[in-house]
Amino acid sequence: MLQTAKAVPSRDDARGVNVLRDPGLNKGTAFTEEERDALDLRGLLPPHVCTQEEQVARVLENFRRKPTDLEKYIDLAALHDRNEALFFRILMDHPDEMTPIVYTPTVGLACQQFGHIFQRPRGIFVSAKDKGRIARVLANWPRRDVKIIVVSDGERILGLGDLGANGMGIPVGKLSLYTACAGVPPEQTLPVLLDAGTNNPQLLGDPLYIGLHDPRLKEAEYDALVEEFVTAARETFPGVVIQFEDFANHNAFRLLQKYRDRIPTFNDDIQGTAAVAVSGLLSALRVSGGKLAGQRILFQGAGEAAAGIADLVVATMVAEGVDEATARKTCWLFDSRGLVVKSRTDLAHHKLPYAHEHAGVATLLDAVKELKPTAIIGVAAVGGAFTKEIVETMAAFNDRPIVFALSNPTSKSECTAEQAYRWSGGRALFACGSPFPAVEINGQRFVPRQGNNSYIFPGMGLGAILTGSTRVTEPMFMAAARTLAGLVTPEDLAQGSLYPPLASIREVSACIATAVAEIAFREKLAQVPQPGDILAWVRSQMYEPRYASARTAQ
Repeated sequence: MLQTAKAVPSRDDARGVNVLRDPGLNKGTAFTEEERDALDLRGLLPPHVCTQEEQVARVLENFRRKPTDLEKYIDLAALHDRNEALFFRILMDHPDEMTPIVYTPTVGLACQQFGHIFQRPRGIFVSAKDKGRIARVLANWPRRDVKIIVVSDGERILGLGDLGANGMGIPVGKLSLYTACAGVPPEQTLPVLLDAGTNNPQLLGDPLYIGLHDPRLKEAEYDALVEEFVTAARETFPGVVIQFEDFANHNAFRLLQKYRDRIPTFNDDIQGTAAVAVSGLLSALRVSGGKLAGQRILFQGAGEAAAGIADLVVATMVAEGVDEATARKTCWLFDSRGLVVKSRTDLAHHKLPYAHEHAGVATLLDAVKELKPTAIIGVAAVGGAFTKEIVETMAAFNDRPIVFALSNPTSKSECTAEQAYRWSGGRALFACGSPFPAVEINGQRFVPRQGNNSYIFPGMGLGAILTGSTRVTEPMFMAAARTLAGLVTPEDLAQGSLYPPLASIREVSACIATAVAEIAFREKLAQVPQPGDILAWVRSQMYEPRYASARTAQ
């Protein structure tokens, strides 16, 4: 049966104001007359009993009155802190309006201002000062049925850099989407900020900064902190899935390789971004008529996202029968020092598979002119990197140039939707990392949609949680990408949309969770019996934020 919002006190002392102060129990003005008597709420609430629909109307009226997105973020955070079910009802019923507030792009600004807008702690802060007692710190979390943790060390928040403990906004936002998009019960989620210090001088000099005012731990000390956290998390919450989020390149790849074969874990910046980008490519190819093996892809950026996308492109091509060496030659990286080529001696390990034989190229425009890519994908958070001349050049030798400006927040986008469409004469197959409005050119209306990881990670996590999968594997991400692309309709493609509407995100997540579960069962990774109808089973387990009836007095 569908999971419903917890509104039944589990402790005898959960009465009166204790009920109203617990966001998992509080229904506010929606407590019935009987519940008000049973729970000693009489007089603590105004007399009119509201429906949840009336509460939603009140919240929306106040939310839409806020003058800035940051104030809207603060408003939703306050709602989350007082009435969990109502918060998720709002998110689920209005995803297009709410997702850009609780996550990208607004969450970036919220993280930058986190210490200045901080009102109430959410999640667990594990700091370098907790070494040797992290298990005790995690045991302070009041819920024991935690199935998924999103953890960040705050070193590379979106395209904004080292925000230290302010990065807690990212795990909180991600897990809100796990519940809103995929129906993971909120009591099964835990945001964690691993505070290893910060090297951001502005934060270190800010008296309102909420984290350690110390430089970041290095190498062995850092690794020991992460290892103790992972071990403690698995002991405290057996079977928990751990998602690494917004770690810097020099740690992200290393930690993924270290833990991916030990525990069920993934890095959304590497693997989730890859799946959503590959899905967008597959959708674009339905319009252009090409095949993945026939593409030449140039990445603006050579970090986690670029390497992750390239790796999944290669894996997808290999699964289609292309040999790996040939597949790798379709992907080219461009970093801050120019085109990544074999003769360079300054390359990090993750760039080496895509360092091809070619003369050095200093500018992105020259790389586009020389390589003649069919697709350019921006993932380096260099705002405006896709100039008018670059897009026009792409359109000169591609009938339908693929232009993915995936960096976020909006200020870091490589180009806007309007620029991509206008500079290409309306021929670009465009996806974005931040939301852009519809564009009309020569009487045709284009509706760009975000290549947002929220299409992938909620369903990925749900599938792993429900099956109790002991690993999260590359074939799961490949299946997620294909599933997402398959949900894009001809009507979507006709208006330039390479992804389904956010309004369908719950069904998207259910289908992706099903694809993930099928692999978990097939590869003997699942810890539960396989149901006859996996999709129906997945849907039946998804949380729905409706108020349950409270218990009567004993």
